[in-house]
Amino acid sequence: MATNLTTGTDTLLAVDHLNVRTAHRTLVHDFSLHMRQGERIGLIGESGSGKSMTTTALLGLLPNGVTADGSVTLRGAAQQDGRDGNLLEASERELMKIRGRDMAMVFQEPLTALNPLMRAGDQVAEIMTQHGLVKGKAEAKQRAIEMLDAVKLPDPAQAARAYPHQLSGGQRQRVMLAMALANDPALLLCDEPTTALDVTVQRQVLDLILELVKQRGTGLLFITHDLAVVANMCTRVLVMNDGRIVEEGPTDEIFTRPQHPYTRGLLAASDLEATDADGRLFTVASARDYVPPTVDPAADREVEEHAALPTNTAAEREHVAQRAAADPGAEPVMRVTDLVRTYTRGKTSLFKPAAEVHALKGISFEVPRGGRLGVVGESGSGKSTLLRILAGLDQPTSGSAVVVGNEVAGAKEAQLRELRQQLQIVFQDPMGSLDPRMSVEQIISEPLLVRGRNETAADRSRMVAEMLEAVGLPASAAERYPHEFSGGQRQRISIARALVCRPAVVVADEPVSALDVSVRAQVLNLLADLVDEYGLTLVFVSHDLNVVRHLCDSVIVMQSGEIVEAGETETVYRDPQHPYTKRLIDSSLTLRQELLSGSA
Repeated sequence: MATNLTTGTDTLLAVDHLNVRTAHRTLVHDFSLHMRQGERIGLIGESGSGKSMTTTALLGLLPNGVTADGSVTLRGAAQQDGRDGNLLEASERELMKIRGRDMAMVFQEPLTALNPLMRAGDQVAEIMTQHGLVKGKAEAKQRAIEMLDAVKLPDPAQAARAYPHQLSGGQRQRVMLAMALANDPALLLCDEPTTALDVTVQRQVLDLILELVKQRGTGLLFITHDLAVVANMCTRVLVMNDGRIVEEGPTDEIFTRPQHPYTRGLLAASDLEATDADGRLFTVASARDYVPPTVDPAADREVEEHAALPTNTAAEREHVAQRAAADPGAEPVMRVTDLVRTYTRGKTSLFKPAAEVHALKGISFEVPRGGRLGVVGESGSGKSTLLRILAGLDQPTSGSAVVVGNEVAGAKEAQLRELRQQLQIVFQDPMGSLDPRMSVEQIISEPLLVRGRNETAADRSRMVAEMLEAVGLPASAAERYPHEFSGGQRQRISIARALVCRPAVVVADEPVSALDVSVRAQVLNLLADLVDEYGLTLVFVSHDLNVVRHLCDSVIVMQSGEIVEAGETETVYRDPQHPYTKRLIDSSLTLRQELLSGSA
């Protein structure tokens, strides 16, 4: 499919009829794109749609066994040296002259993209010296510090001396951005550059990328599955599905008047402020009745007012109220009182005491039976430490944590056995939490193989089959292995494993952050259904405030080991009292808000 095939002197990148193939199948079909100088284009689609293969083909970095044909020409800065041929036919030596100078890439995970043995400043300087754009090493080092300052690192001279592991995730991503822009390339490729970042850091990095490309007139090709980010960053958008461009056009037009069913499905699944008649999130399959957002502020006012209400249906809200009123004096399923956890780091000096890390600083909260509690906070806030203590995987320094009648503080391993039957965890990365050598039946039935349970092998097989049906997987899945499933299916297996022993509490630790938007909607709907069906208490940990707003009826906001705000979810979101909570909410990207702000 050809997209906006206008030619002229301002054309920066021309991609015509690009195909990417292995020996057995075609991964990208007939991809065409013409980009003007300074234009910002978003390339969106789910995992496996062909986005990353397309960008690696543009850079000449396809893996072994994968080939590309068609035409890719890069003009602008490259034209000054007469490099106006087809990049797919260029030699590796020619491509090395272009990468980092005329076009540059910001990768998703900076820790793996940066050299762990080189200081940050040296890595930025190396980009400039390799292309001979500075007179010597001294000038390169000075320019590197200037670039680290340009990407707004707080102390650029000190950051230049730091190794990647000594920097935070956001700081490492800024170093990557400094490297990419060091030689003032005409084209910047960004492949999911903020997926792994906290919400406030994500907003800072996105604002920084936008500011820098505007200042420099750099063309931007932004690859992501997050439609709100595209609405924030890009003026034009291409939608990929199964290796093909299915729709393209101006961002506001595509996002408000989608023509292709797949685009409509992506929008519906991305919009956590929209639910169907049953109060469930839309998915790609159920998107027919979805009404896309509008960029008309007057017409959208009614939508905004509706979005300010809890996204749970009236029936669900009444159910929560009845649950709370049924037995107001009932013992809460979880009670945390003055919980403190202090870690001692290894000594770095013979004469100084070991440093202490105050991970939790006396937090207290309660969760009623059947409640849905959201735990929100950025990296270092203490969320993971809290989860480890609640699950009996760590002991508090002081304070009390009672979970389903089991006191965690001071409990012996035998005493924690009952707790772990009553509390189960769904982890962030299903592939990392599922044993690749075990079949699905073995994985799901494993929590049943503890002392004190008396199910037979036949009982366990029956329970596994019931749980597979409950999470929407066929019974035949029991015989297969984790690598044979998609990410969303693996997360369903994780949920089945967590629920097979009928726990009272399920703790979900960022369970949808690694999933595509359509799969995210399916898993969130599944969690909500199972919590209601089994009468579970849910503790949902996330840095995505929009997900917590949809799923949870109460929320606690954590910062530096303290709870800075707590209350009913909608009350906290509509009228945050603490500056940190307000900053988190203001930094959170939603599709409707970005389209409205972009139209202003």
